[in-house]
Amino acid sequence: MSDSDRSQRVDALLNGLPEVLPPPHVRAKLRLAAGLTQQDVADAVGVKRVAVTRWELGQTSPRRPHRENYLRLLKGLAARFPAAAEADDGMPTPASESRRSG
Repeated sequence: MSDSDRSQRVDALLNGLPEVLPPPHVRAKLRLAAGLTQQDVADAVGVKRVAVTRWELGQTSPRRPHRENYLRLLKGLAARFPAAAEADDGMPTPASESRRSG
């Protein structure tokens, strides 16, 4: 198998994986960096404000079709506000929270 074939196989695997949302606290940082309210985000994505609150607290995750729109918004905000897109050292993430409680 050629390197080109292997590269295409790797690309196919990567393209089949769902994109990962940033950690909940980073979602809030991105929104705040842009000066947006949770209601602004909710209106743009097509959900109620309480859904955005829950996404930013890590209580729930967005589902289709809202997930794709929310992810697109977060990617755009991350491109405009790269410092806000970085996870803070020491800030809890869902993975670190579950390790602590388990």
